[in-house]
Amino acid sequence: MPDDISNRPALPPEIARRRTFAIISHPDAGKTTLTEKFLLFGGAIQMAGQVRAKGEARRTRSDFMQMEKDRGISVSASAMSFDFGHFRFNLVDTPGHSDFSEDTYRTLTAVDAAVMVIDGAKGVESQTQKLFEVCRLRDLPILTFCNKMDRESRETFEIIDEIQENLAIDVTPASWPIGVGRDFIGCYDMLNDRLELMDRADRNKVAASIEIDGLDDPRLDEHVPADLVAKLREDVEMARELLPALNIQSVLEGHMTPIWFGSAINSFGVKELMQGIGAYGPEPQPQRATPRNIAPEETRVAGFVFKVQANMDPKHRDRVAFVRMASGHFKRGMKLTHVRTKKPMAVSNPVLFLASDRELAEEAWAGDIIGIPNHGQLRIGDTLTEGEALRVTGIPSFAPELLQTVRAGDPLKSKHLEKALMQFAEEGAAKVFKPIFGSGFIVGVVGALQFEVLASRIELEYGLPVRFEASQFTSARWALGAKPAVDKFIEANKQHIAHDNDGDVVYLTRLQWDIDRIERDYPDITLTGTKEMMVS
Repeated sequence: MPDDISNRPALPPEIARRRTFAIISHPDAGKTTLTEKFLLFGGAIQMAGQVRAKGEARRTRSDFMQMEKDRGISVSASAMSFDFGHFRFNLVDTPGHSDFSEDTYRTLTAVDAAVMVIDGAKGVESQTQKLFEVCRLRDLPILTFCNKMDRESRETFEIIDEIQENLAIDVTPASWPIGVGRDFIGCYDMLNDRLELMDRADRNKVAASIEIDGLDDPRLDEHVPADLVAKLREDVEMARELLPALNIQSVLEGHMTPIWFGSAINSFGVKELMQGIGAYGPEPQPQRATPRNIAPEETRVAGFVFKVQANMDPKHRDRVAFVRMASGHFKRGMKLTHVRTKKPMAVSNPVLFLASDRELAEEAWAGDIIGIPNHGQLRIGDTLTEGEALRVTGIPSFAPELLQTVRAGDPLKSKHLEKALMQFAEEGAAKVFKPIFGSGFIVGVVGALQFEVLASRIELEYGLPVRFEASQFTSARWALGAKPAVDKFIEANKQHIAHDNDGDVVYLTRLQWDIDRIERDYPDITLTGTKEMMVS
């Protein structure tokens, strides 16, 4: 957290009730299913769609791109707002696939906490570990949900040990599973002394909850088979001795994660997790910015763009900038200053998202995420304020790991291709480099699947079949330095120089040796693999 939590003033009630969080997981741990159940319990949808279901039941609400529906993966981060009890949840769904990790990284700059979903059988997987590291860099509080307990899964202590060892974070059980796989019947709620029983018959039904008075309550024996009761009593006693008790301050500082066990597909354990997010998740936090940080309780409105999504509605070539409100109380029609261009901007039709449905946002508070439709004015990293020249920092752009050239199937349509590529570059879906020499563009991405997504989107959204081909270059670095030094560097290395869509100088190469040579021969030039997404 940017500021010390305990010294902060109390937030206005409307801001204090907001919880803005992302869900992170390895592909296939059940993140999309969990998101659906959140919407179901928040009263936002009548029936949750499952990724692997058939026909109409398959239409999950949080995946709106054609490719996401076909493959059952989330490749773009969508934002959803809904009420749960007294709280207002702003949930940002992130791509689970590692090829889209940059989009996920940027999304994590816009949330105050993360829910980590892990598979009970597989434990901590590689992508979970990567995303966790990003949360650690930002000191994000993390709440953990261990999913798929109704399938064969590992021993509970083994799962907790693995999280503690691999992620170097204290784990405190908020619930304890009773039985595993076919014998899984529910959980013991360790924080509230409740027995939660799972109903396997109706997947959209909330579990039965039975108040009990500790583990010695005879009612436990009425509902749970004798062998499972004995194991539960033994396990919980051991857990209370060996594992740390819940410390809310430690959770908010990112040093401890409470863990809930359940089965998202059976709607089990989800409600308890949501109550946990409300009770132990952070309120909207200050945002890092220059020349000063932005506190959520400030009355003047400020917000920043962390994502741009083009063509969410293919019929209207629209572009929506996702804006995290950092402070104040925003009202529709307000004039805000676009800090990068210093121009005023009337925000007359902001939208709130419920997956692919959207409604006009009459108002929004710090912590909320709204969409601002625009025609290219807003870019990732832009800050909007009521006049003060503040710029939110820390939204990164990474050098791509894969580079390919791109050609339009029809050479006469190269102008259309340029427009499509610029659109995707500004959206952050790919890096687009225009070499000084030769025609055409080089497209850079983090993972190979992004080329497929780009090709299918360019064809679907622009009616332009394209092909990607191998490029002579394999890596890109931004070249930074004083203008005379950069000009001299460009002159001597023309065949390696390109410009990105912001016009910044990029050095392209296929050899690490070249990068080392530049660093040796041009001490005034810095080659960097990241740049801050902020245009002065």
